[in-house]
Amino acid sequence: MEPKQAAKAFEAPPPPPPDDDTVVLDLRPRRRTRGWRRTRLSAIIAASIGGGVLLALVLTARIVVPATPTGPRSSASPSAHATASAQPQTVVLRQGDSGTDVSELQSRLLQIPDVYPDGKVDGQYDTVLAAAVARFQLWYGIRGDEDGEYGDATRRDLESRTTATGTTS
Repeated sequence: MEPKQAAKAFEAPPPPPPDDDTVVLDLRPRRRTRGWRRTRLSAIIAASIGGGVLLALVLTARIVVPATPTGPRSSASPSAHATASAQPQTVVLRQGDSGTDVSELQSRLLQIPDVYPDGKVDGQYDTVLAAAVARFQLWYGIRGDEDGEYGDATRRDLESRTTATGTTS
Protein backbone atom coordinates (compact mmCIF):
# COMPACT_ATOMS: atom_id res chain seq x y z
CA MET A 1 0.00 0.00 0.00
CA GLU A 2 1.13 3.53 -0.71
CA PRO A 3 1.49 5.98 2.19
CA LYS A 4 -1.63 7.95 1.19
CA GLN A 5 -3.72 4.81 1.01
CA ALA A 6 -2.34 3.63 4.37
CA ALA A 7 -3.28 6.93 5.99
CA LYS A 8 -6.79 6.72 4.54
CA ALA A 9 -7.16 3.15 5.84
CA PHE A 10 -6.69 4.38 9.43
CA GLU A 11 -9.02 7.38 9.13
CA ALA A 12 -12.33 7.16 10.88
CA PRO A 13 -15.34 6.64 8.63
CA PRO A 14 -17.52 9.68 8.00
CA PRO A 15 -20.28 10.18 10.58
CA PRO A 16 -23.78 9.00 9.73
CA PRO A 17 -26.24 11.64 8.57
CA PRO A 18 -27.78 13.45 11.54
CA ASP A 19 -31.31 12.85 12.69
CA ASP A 20 -33.47 15.78 13.51
CA ASP A 21 -32.60 15.84 17.21
CA THR A 22 -29.07 14.40 17.08
CA VAL A 23 -26.01 16.61 17.65
CA VAL A 24 -22.96 15.53 15.66
CA LEU A 25 -19.45 16.52 16.70
CA ASP A 26 -16.77 16.01 14.10
CA LEU A 27 -13.56 15.36 16.07
CA ARG A 28 -11.32 14.63 13.11
CA PRO A 29 -8.28 16.91 12.87
CA ARG A 30 -8.55 19.56 10.20
CA ARG A 31 -5.71 20.66 8.04
CA ARG A 32 -4.83 24.32 8.25
CA THR A 33 -2.43 24.68 5.40
CA ARG A 34 -3.89 27.97 4.24
CA GLY A 35 -3.16 29.83 7.51
CA TRP A 36 0.30 28.26 7.74
CA ARG A 37 1.15 29.40 4.25
CA ARG A 38 -0.03 32.90 5.06
CA THR A 39 2.13 32.98 8.21
CA ARG A 40 5.16 31.72 6.35
CA LEU A 41 4.65 34.31 3.62
CA SER A 42 4.37 37.07 6.25
CA ALA A 43 7.61 35.90 7.87
CA ILE A 44 9.41 35.91 4.52
CA ILE A 45 8.17 39.42 3.72
CA ALA A 46 9.18 40.71 7.19
CA ALA A 47 12.64 39.16 6.86
CA SER A 48 13.08 40.70 3.41
CA ILE A 49 12.12 44.16 4.67
CA GLY A 50 14.40 43.80 7.68
CA GLY A 51 17.28 42.68 5.49
CA GLY A 52 16.72 45.62 3.18
CA VAL A 53 16.75 48.07 6.08
CA LEU A 54 19.93 46.48 7.47
CA LEU A 55 21.60 46.66 4.06
CA ALA A 56 20.64 50.33 3.72
CA LEU A 57 22.11 51.09 7.15
CA VAL A 58 25.36 49.32 6.31
CA LEU A 59 25.70 51.09 2.99
CA THR A 60 25.03 54.55 4.45
CA ALA A 61 27.12 54.13 7.63
CA ARG A 62 30.12 56.37 8.08
CA ILE A 63 33.43 54.91 9.05
CA VAL A 64 35.13 57.01 11.70
CA VAL A 65 38.91 56.97 11.63
CA PRO A 66 40.77 58.48 14.60
CA ALA A 67 42.89 61.50 13.77
CA THR A 68 45.82 60.29 15.84
CA PRO A 69 47.44 56.87 15.73
CA THR A 70 46.54 54.58 18.61
CA GLY A 71 49.40 52.15 18.17
CA PRO A 72 52.00 51.29 20.81
CA ARG A 73 54.13 54.10 22.11
CA SER A 74 57.74 54.10 21.01
CA SER A 75 60.53 54.00 23.53
CA ALA A 76 62.57 56.67 21.76
CA SER A 77 63.31 59.86 23.62
CA PRO A 78 61.40 63.11 22.85
CA SER A 79 64.54 64.68 21.40
CA ALA A 80 64.83 61.86 18.83
CA HIS A 81 61.24 62.51 17.75
CA ALA A 82 61.83 66.25 17.49
CA THR A 83 64.63 65.80 14.99
CA ALA A 84 62.76 63.16 12.99
CA SER A 85 59.46 64.99 12.58
CA ALA A 86 58.47 68.49 11.48
CA GLN A 87 56.34 69.12 14.60
CA PRO A 88 58.15 69.97 17.80
CA GLN A 89 57.44 67.39 20.48
CA THR A 90 57.01 68.39 24.10
CA VAL A 91 57.88 66.40 27.17
CA VAL A 92 55.08 64.16 28.43
CA LEU A 93 54.41 64.70 32.12
CA ARG A 94 53.48 61.66 34.22
CA GLN A 95 52.84 60.74 37.80
CA GLY A 96 56.09 61.08 39.75
CA ASP A 97 57.40 64.04 37.72
CA SER A 98 58.10 67.39 39.35
CA GLY A 99 59.20 70.88 38.42
CA THR A 100 57.99 74.12 36.89
CA ASP A 101 56.16 72.38 34.03
CA VAL A 102 54.07 70.48 36.59
CA SER A 103 53.39 73.74 38.48
CA GLU A 104 52.17 75.37 35.25
CA LEU A 105 49.90 72.35 34.59
CA GLN A 106 48.46 72.61 38.10
CA SER A 107 47.75 76.34 37.76
CA ARG A 108 46.07 75.83 34.37
CA LEU A 109 43.88 72.99 35.71
CA LEU A 110 42.75 75.21 38.56
CA GLN A 111 41.27 77.57 35.93
CA ILE A 112 38.89 74.85 34.66
CA PRO A 113 35.86 74.52 37.00
CA ASP A 114 35.55 71.25 38.95
CA VAL A 115 38.48 69.52 37.23
CA TYR A 116 41.10 70.01 39.97
CA PRO A 117 39.02 70.94 43.04
CA ASP A 118 41.05 71.97 46.06
CA GLY A 119 44.20 71.30 44.05
CA LYS A 120 47.49 72.80 45.06
CA VAL A 121 50.35 74.21 43.04
CA ASP A 122 53.39 72.49 44.50
CA GLY A 123 55.16 71.15 41.39
CA GLN A 124 54.51 67.47 42.24
CA TYR A 125 52.67 65.20 39.77
CA ASP A 126 50.82 63.01 42.28
CA THR A 127 47.75 60.75 42.05
CA VAL A 128 45.38 63.70 42.62
CA LEU A 129 46.90 65.59 39.67
CA ALA A 130 46.84 62.45 37.49
CA ALA A 131 43.13 62.00 38.29
CA ALA A 132 42.48 65.66 37.44
CA VAL A 133 44.26 65.31 34.08
CA ALA A 134 42.28 62.13 33.32
CA ARG A 135 39.05 63.92 34.28
CA PHE A 136 39.91 66.84 31.96
CA GLN A 137 40.67 64.41 29.12
CA LEU A 138 37.38 62.60 29.66
CA TRP A 139 35.19 65.69 29.99
CA TYR A 140 36.63 67.43 26.94
CA GLY A 141 36.99 64.32 24.75
CA ILE A 142 40.77 64.50 24.34
CA ARG A 143 42.31 61.59 22.45
CA GLY A 144 45.94 60.83 21.68
CA ASP A 145 47.45 60.82 25.19
CA GLU A 146 47.38 58.10 27.81
CA ASP A 147 44.79 58.63 30.55
CA GLY A 148 46.19 60.89 33.25
CA GLU A 149 49.30 61.83 31.26
CA TYR A 150 49.91 65.38 30.09
CA GLY A 151 51.03 64.93 26.47
CA ASP A 152 50.76 66.98 23.28
CA ALA A 153 46.99 66.59 22.73
CA THR A 154 46.09 67.40 26.33
CA ARG A 155 48.56 70.29 26.40
CA ARG A 156 47.12 71.86 23.21
CA ASP A 157 43.55 71.64 24.50
CA LEU A 158 44.32 72.91 28.00
CA GLU A 159 46.45 75.78 26.71
CA SER A 160 43.66 76.81 24.32
CA ARG A 161 41.22 77.05 27.25
CA THR A 162 43.46 78.72 29.82
CA THR A 163 46.27 81.24 30.20
CA ALA A 164 49.59 80.98 32.00
CA THR A 165 48.80 84.04 34.16
CA GLY A 166 45.65 82.53 35.67
CA THR A 167 42.87 84.20 33.68
CA THR A 168 40.64 82.06 31.47
CA SER A 169 40.59 82.78 27.75
